[in-house]
Amino acid sequence: MSERTDLAAFLRARRARLEPGEVGLPGGMRRRTPGLRRQEVAQLAGISVDYYIRLEQGRGAAPSRQIVTALARALVLTRDERDYLFRTAGINPPSSVAASRELAPAVRYLLDGMPHVPAYVVDARYDVLAWNRLAGHLLAALLDGEERNMLRWLFANVVADGEWSSGVAAAFTRDTVADLRASYARNAGDPALTALVTELLGTSPAFARLWAGHDVEVRRGATKRVSLPGLGPLEYEYQALHIAESGQRLIVCCAAPGSPTHEVFRRLAGDAYPAPG
Repeated sequence: MSERTDLAAFLRARRARLEPGEVGLPGGMRRRTPGLRRQEVAQLAGISVDYYIRLEQGRGAAPSRQIVTALARALVLTRDERDYLFRTAGINPPSSVAASRELAPAVRYLLDGMPHVPAYVVDARYDVLAWNRLAGHLLAALLDGEERNMLRWLFANVVADGEWSSGVAAAFTRDTVADLRASYARNAGDPALTALVTELLGTSPAFARLWAGHDVEVRRGATKRVSLPGLGPLEYEYQALHIAESGQRLIVCCAAPGSPTHEVFRRLAGDAYPAPG
């Protein structure tokens, strides 16, 4: 995969998903294919049709910052999608950070200082780097094995077995891949992250299908519903807190006070599940 190929595929995917009415164009015309026409995107962005066609074909001169800005506006991209477009065009947003696996001591202290709230840290490629004792119960299926990469585990076990075929689970899986694509662009050229994406494309048809959708969205928080052996059904809000300068995320799982899940967390907080030192 190359940046030019990714840029071309992303432009095609976003153009196909945009309805004329969303950009102020008249609707109702019969179209042989969904989405906007190439000439419509070029017109909205203020560039020539021939140049836009070359971009979608992955050839020609690399776009300038001004052209990428115009395309992001024409395609009504979200902030995450806009950042992804810039990065695949070879233009890094100023807020880009270097991915790191080194855990800051303060983050370790923070994990240990939340004994009643499950919390753990993942890096840019979803390797679990650290967790507190309560999170150990939620991640037991992952932590009990040698593989501590959440994406490998997710697609090799849960998705492959068809256990997450429900709407909520499918949405969680789709959002995870969308977040990975944002990380992939944010850490362009990172060999470990590139190797993981290449591996999953070759080993998981489900991952390949989701990756081909070119969804991009940085994960920030959502409701999660799971059923774990010995714990039963759980429902909690998780928040992904981004750690400056490392590309890591602190994932905090919060249950509503007085809820059944909150009571489960309170009970588990007294149990001892190994956490890394």
